[in-house]
Parts: sequence; C-alpha cells; structure tokens
Amino acid sequence: MSERSGPLRTALTELVGVEHPIVQTGMGWVAGPSLVSATANAGGLGILASATMTFAELEAAIAKTKAQTTKPFGVNIRADASDAPERIDLLIREKVAVASFALAPKQDLIAKLKDAGVVVIPSIGAAKHAVKVASWGADAVIVQGGEGGGHTGPVATTLLLPSVLDAVDIPVVAAGGFFDGRGLAAALAYGAAGIAMGTRFLLTQESTVPDAVKQEYLARQLQDTVVSLKVDGMPHRVLNTELVQRLEHSGRWRGLAAAVSNAAKFKGMTGMKWSTMVRDGLAMRKAKDLSWSQVVMAANTPMLLRAGLVEGNTHAGVLAAGQVTGIIDDLPTCKELIDRIITDAVARIEAIAALTEHHKVTPSAP
Repeated sequence: MSERSGPLRTALTELVGVEHPIVQTGMGWVAGPSLVSATANAGGLGILASATMTFAELEAAIAKTKAQTTKPFGVNIRADASDAPERIDLLIREKVAVASFALAPKQDLIAKLKDAGVVVIPSIGAAKHAVKVASWGADAVIVQGGEGGGHTGPVATTLLLPSVLDAVDIPVVAAGGFFDGRGLAAALAYGAAGIAMGTRFLLTQESTVPDAVKQEYLARQLQDTVVSLKVDGMPHRVLNTELVQRLEHSGRWRGLAAAVSNAAKFKGMTGMKWSTMVRDGLAMRKAKDLSWSQVVMAANTPMLLRAGLVEGNTHAGVLAAGQVTGIIDDLPTCKELIDRIITDAVARIEAIAALTEHHKVTPSAP
C-alpha cells in the first residue's frame, strides 16, 4: 500500500494507505456503501459488512463503494461461512485493500490474500488469539475490549490493549469505548496504531440506520446497555429495550423456538439453502466451540438486528451498541467526525509534549 501523509502517521496509515488512523468497523446491516465510502473519503478506513449480504449483494456493494470513492476500503468476512473462499476471490479480483475477519481465517486463506496484496486484519479478544493470527501472517489486529458491542469478552480495553501490545509485533488497532480525540490520543499513548469505532459511526449522517432509531440511541444513558446471552447464545451488548428485557426473562425453549423461526426468515430473505445454513452452523460450532442450542440461537442475530437497524422496529428488533452510546449526543457527517477527532487528538498530544518540555530539567553547569 502507498503511504499517506497526515498529522498522525502511524503503522496503520502506512500499512493501509489511509490518511488518518481511524477505522469504521464492519457492522451488520449498517456498514454499507454509503457509510464506507464516506469514511474513506474523509481519510479513514471504512469496512463493508458482508455477513448479512448474499454473494451477489456483496459484489454489488463493492462496486457501489468503488463508484463513490477512490480511497482504500475493506470488507469484513465471516471466516466460517461456507462461501468464504469465493468471497475472498471476489476481494482479490476487485482489488479491495483490506480483508477484515471477526473470526480468525485459516492460515492458507491469509496467505492467499497476502500474496494478492490484500491487507489482512482479524479482530481478536485475547492476547493468545493475537499471537496465533500474527504467527499465521496477519498484517495487523483489531482488539476490542468489553466496552464494545461484539463477542470479545468482558475484559476492558484499558487492560486488553496493553496485553496484546506486549504479545505481538504487528500493528494493533484499539476498539471498544472510543468516540473522540481523547480516546485516539490515549490509544496512541498505549502504543496502538489507531482506533476502530462502531457505534460512533452508526450515529453519523451517512449511516443508513433510520433517524428514529438514531434518536433512540442518542436518548440513552451510560447504564442503558446490557450484555445479553439471549440474543444469540453468546455475550452481545445491546440497548436495554423492552424486547431485550423480555428475552432476558424468557425460557430456553421459547428462545430456541424463536431462533428456528428467525432462521427460516433469514433463509427466505437471503435465498440461502438449508444445506448451506447447516454447513455454516457446523463450521460455527467447531470454530467457536458452541453447543447446539447456541448454534440454533445464532439465527436470531441477523433477523433481530435487521428489524431494529434496517426496518426501525425497536419493538421487534435489537439494537447492537457499545457503551459509548450513553455519551454520544450528536449526528455529524463522517468528515466532521474524523476531522474533529484528529484535531482534538493532535491538540492533546501537543499539550502533553509541551508539558514534558516545560518540566525538563536543565543540567547544571559543571
């Protein structure tokens, strides 16, 4: 990748060829061409979410994004999907800059991407996982602490980030709890190469989430998210809505029945065959060491998120959220957001530099 100049040049900006060390994560139903291209044009790294897209939809989304920006962008792929190899071939064919993974891809897939010049950046939730993917050839990692909305565990970013930085020599991007220039400055001080944000980009003008749903996020306080096991059988941070409360108090069999129903809806919407869904479920069970009930419940996620984030039905859907939801109070454009984060981060870094300069001890003359 070509180097880009900017006020904050890091290993991430040089690796990917973006201007600013800010990543917009691949949020299902949210990170489409509009958001990704706006992020890219503002100098950040936008990542398309492909897990909720058919192959044809991903193909169209890449083409649309390329029509809206000439800057580098990425695509997030489910490494355990039955058509992952075909999607990787598509990325290579379309010269997509970055392949992002929520689960570690196999070593041969990483090698194939790297041989084609695609930067590979898996997301991880523990130092041991970072060590594994680094040994397999990953170019960088995104490490997400418990403040985020993903399945990365309860350890806070402030503890997880330094543990990963100490474990690997590749660039580390910090995620979970970031939303402003203070966070970027702090992450860089830890030794990270940049920050990744999901909820903060969900709450921008270019995000296609319905305005009424965005207002639902903005109205929330810091304590208004909950980590639920009832959405898909694994820890998942969401807004604490009435539906989530009902799910939390529902019995196991009711949750499984709802999951089977949602699996049928997801099949009808995507055109996936039952055999494909079963193969994906088997791969998921093996990769994540899940019980069969957790595999079945995973079918809840795409449909419940779609109801909330696409259809705007907060009574029938869930709203994925990081803890930063309770501190965000506006809807800027991606450019406004990135510009002010960079301006604030630079000012804070310069203030620290001035402070250390002021307190330098001048050696006394002999």
